[in-house]
Amino acid sequence: MSIGETLTTERQRAGLTVTQVSLQTRIRESVIRAIEQDDFTSCGGNFYARGHIRSIARTIGVDPEPLVREYDETHGGAPQPVSAVTAFEPERPVSFRERRSPNWSAAMAVALALVVVYGIVQLVSGPAEQRTAQKVAGSPARSAESPAGSPAAPAPAPTTRAPSKDPVAAAPRKNVEVRLKAKRSTWVNIRGDKGKALFSGMLRGGDTRAWTAKKKISVLIGNGSGVRLTVNGKDLGAPGESGRVLHLSFTPGDPEGL
Repeated sequence: MSIGETLTTERQRAGLTVTQVSLQTRIRESVIRAIEQDDFTSCGGNFYARGHIRSIARTIGVDPEPLVREYDETHGGAPQPVSAVTAFEPERPVSFRERRSPNWSAAMAVALALVVVYGIVQLVSGPAEQRTAQKVAGSPARSAESPAGSPAAPAPAPTTRAPSKDPVAAAPRKNVEVRLKAKRSTWVNIRGDKGKALFSGMLRGGDTRAWTAKKKISVLIGNGSGVRLTVNGKDLGAPGESGRVLHLSFTPGDPEGL
């Protein structure tokens, strides 16, 4: 008896409909019907096909492991184990240009130049203003009206200077933040500083999760096109191709241009 025939027989024996199994496993009815016909093309790959077989088998009360072994024997064998070092080492290194630290020396030089210019302007304009004030103070008092009968012109109001502003350099980011939004069901594994496990499991379509670490976050994605990736507030879109396992790592300085 094939995998599909076994699942169909046991589901009917358990008194469950395809709709009931779909509600409990969150697998589409069309996919369940295809699996019961031994058609696994709609599962999206061997990884998801094994997961669907396990979910359906547990729901109808059948041991899933013999069915999974039968699937592996007819579809190229079980996947080879991946070591921790290989899992978190990028297959293709993601090149990010090194982020330059703020040029504090240049900022201080500009600020010092502004202070010097401001001092020179004050030094030059100060005596001129004092001489003008002395002339105004030493002139004879005039009557409310001039000899011709016209009112005296009001004294000019003193001008004010806007305070100068020193340049302020943006403070560097202290943490690294990674956000994933699943476009379809995708398995992910997230590790933080010193390999600390932050998350491992399945993100279903529409799920959004975010993680923060001080120095580094490593990301393992089962389907590179199944998620939308945002790093330190910058949307990077889908990081890989459909059905391809992707290994990435990020620091507070990634990606360039934040």
